[in-house]
Amino acid sequence: MIFDDEPLAGENLPILPGHDSPGRFERVLRAGHFAVTAEIAPPDSADPQEVFDRAALFDGCVDAINATDGSGANCHMSSVGMCALLTRRGYSMIMQISCRDKNRIAMQGDVLGASAMGVSNILCLTGDGVQSGDHPEAKPVFDMDCMTSLQMLSGMRDQGEFLSGRKITSPPRVFLGAAANPFAPPFDYRPLRLAKKVAAGAQFIQTQYCFDIDMLKTYMAKVRDLGLHEKVFILPGVGPLASAKSAEWIRNNVAGVHIPDEIIKRLAGAQDQKQEGVNICIDMINQIREIEGASGVHIMAYRQEHRIAEIVEKTQVLGSRTPWRPQQ
Repeated sequence: MIFDDEPLAGENLPILPGHDSPGRFERVLRAGHFAVTAEIAPPDSADPQEVFDRAALFDGCVDAINATDGSGANCHMSSVGMCALLTRRGYSMIMQISCRDKNRIAMQGDVLGASAMGVSNILCLTGDGVQSGDHPEAKPVFDMDCMTSLQMLSGMRDQGEFLSGRKITSPPRVFLGAAANPFAPPFDYRPLRLAKKVAAGAQFIQTQYCFDIDMLKTYMAKVRDLGLHEKVFILPGVGPLASAKSAEWIRNNVAGVHIPDEIIKRLAGAQDQKQEGVNICIDMINQIREIEGASGVHIMAYRQEHRIAEIVEKTQVLGSRTPWRPQQ
């Protein structure tokens, strides 16, 4: 959304009392709004216009955009590069940083550089193994994991120190996040793992795709029992499925994604399966917004990014507010 103290595109908002970053995303969440984030597909290109064109699909319908970091262990334009380009245009970016490809020296340097360029949100990920991508011969790093990287970055921000203890003259003012998967066993452990991420420094959480509302409700009930919904902003992941066939493939080949039989049957019985996938996504969002402790949704619409505006509009999840968009 647009704030009264909105600066020129590419400049940061003032940091409000009790806030850690100068970003819109943190402001939206702390104001109690139901936030919407989306994932941008990085191009296999060095052309910045490809990035701008992809981001334009989200104009006026999302509060922040995730730039992935070698998702699936495949090589694309870097998350820090995409964030630098789009932050200068005024977009609110969430820079994903994977521990697979970088050691602690590189990660700390990237976060300092990203913060200097105006990036206000960092999502810490352990990362997929290299064997799942198109460079299986690559050497994985995994010097850190999600927990230790959260601790490291919160220390940089709050104590003004590198992990080595050396002082930082101007600490990065960033809002820190992590991922969670309520839908993978062992299910009873998932809320406890979330608690560990919160203790390590996570301030917002984006989950794996949700296609099973009952499982999410069970997870969120345990999250509330632990009081975590009062300590972290949780955005369940959603997304449109393209067809029953693609849903079957995802269920069988993408680790951690749970798609119930009923969803696949609903897709298979639809005359227009792609539209039915959008309808299912809309239904999921409408149910998620009623769950206590859900602070928003994270929409992952791979190769269907053009449908996100439709999904957001049909759910009316934003109410009367309109997220920031570039001035025409």
